[in-house]
Amino acid sequence: MQRKSIPARSFWVIIIAGFVTGMGNGSVFGAALMCWMGRGGFEDWGGMMMDAYVPTTFNGFMTLWMLLFGLVFTLMLALGLKRHDTIENARHG
Repeated sequence: MQRKSIPARSFWVIIIAGFVTGMGNGSVFGAALMCWMGRGGFEDWGGMMMDAYVPTTFNGFMTLWMLLFGLVFTLMLALGLKRHDTIENARHG
């Protein structure tokens, strides 16, 4: 019986940890951006419900960055674990 790869065994951990870490960093980026530029050129704050996801509003712009940071951190974690699995298999293989 062949052992599952590290990324296959940790699929949900990659998704959850990647998005939580990435979105946390994205929110820090958003807070720094808010401190730096205030409301800037955004005419609308964005508010609640679906307006919070419209990238042309300030809140939507911040939500977009949080989701992008989450996606990128998930991809980085998956790539890192894939490389780690390759090294481990080469060493034990």
